[in-house]
Amino acid sequence: MTRMPLNLLPAFVAVAELQNVRAAAERLHLTHSALSQQIATLEARLGFQLFDRHARRLVLNPAGEALLKKVVPALDIIHEGIADATRASSAAETHLRIAMSPTFANRWFLPRIERWRSRYPRITLDIDASQRAVDIAREGFHAGIRNAAGPWPGLTGEPLYDEPTKLVVVASPETAALLARQPADALTQAALLGDRELWRCWFSAAGLIAQPEPVMAFNDIGLMLQAAEQGLGLALARVLYVSDALDAGRLVKISSVSITHELALPHSMVYPANLEDWSALQAFREWIKAELRETLRQPM
Repeated sequence: MTRMPLNLLPAFVAVAELQNVRAAAERLHLTHSALSQQIATLEARLGFQLFDRHARRLVLNPAGEALLKKVVPALDIIHEGIADATRASSAAETHLRIAMSPTFANRWFLPRIERWRSRYPRITLDIDASQRAVDIAREGFHAGIRNAAGPWPGLTGEPLYDEPTKLVVVASPETAALLARQPADALTQAALLGDRELWRCWFSAAGLIAQPEPVMAFNDIGLMLQAAEQGLGLALARVLYVSDALDAGRLVKISSVSITHELALPHSMVYPANLEDWSALQAFREWIKAELRETLRQPM
C-alpha cells in the first residue's frame, strides 16, 4: 500500500464522530463538496469503504471502526510532539501562529490588527487564512479560530462570545434604494446570494411566502459579501461579518428581521491544553474577546 496522506485523516475522524458531512465540514472550515472528496479519496486509496450511507448520516462500518481506533491515538501522539516542539522553541514567547478562515480574517480580523500591534508590539502574529482543514497541533499552530461546535480531540475549546449568532439581510446602497421604492414583498423576487436553507428560514421569520432560489452560491462568505457590495444581489450573513461594511456604507441592512440558525455556530478559539497559561496566548485570547464584544455590542 502506498503511503497515506495524513491530511485526509482529520477529515475521516470528523465525519466518523459527527456522522454528518455538513457538520464535519463546518468543524473543519471546508465546503461540503471538498470534505466529501477527501473521504472519497481516502476510501479510494485504501481500496474499500469506511462508512455505510444512511440518508443524511454516514455510519462507520467495521473497517472504519478499526481504522478510527488506531487513527485517533496516533494523531494525539503527533499533537503532543508538536506541542513539545512548541514549548522548546526559543522564539515561541514572541511569535503566535493562528489559523482562521479567510472570511473571518478579511471581514473582521484584519481591520483591527493595528489595535493589536499598538497594544502588543513585541508579539508578532503569523496568520494562516485558508479553507483547508488545519490540524492545529500537528502543523505547529498555537491556536485556531473556529465557528463549529466541536469536540476538538486533543485541544481546548473556548467560546469567544456569548451572544447568539444573528444573520441579517444586506445589499449594496444602490440595490437597497431600488428595493425601498417597491412593495415589501419585492424581496421575494430579488436576486439572492448564498444558501437556500438559510433563506427559507429568513423568509419564514419575515412572514413572507417564497421559495428562494439563490442565483449564486459560494464556498466563502467573504466572496458572497463582495458580490453583494457590487450589487449582484442580497446576502444573508452574520452581523460580525457585515458590521464594518455597514459602518462604511458599502452595505445597507435591508430588513430589521434577523435569524439564528444551527449552521451559524458561534466562534471559538481552540488550542493545545498545555498552552492555556502561556502569556502570549492569554493576551491574544483576552484581546480578541474584548474586540468581539465591542463589535457585537454595536446596534445593527
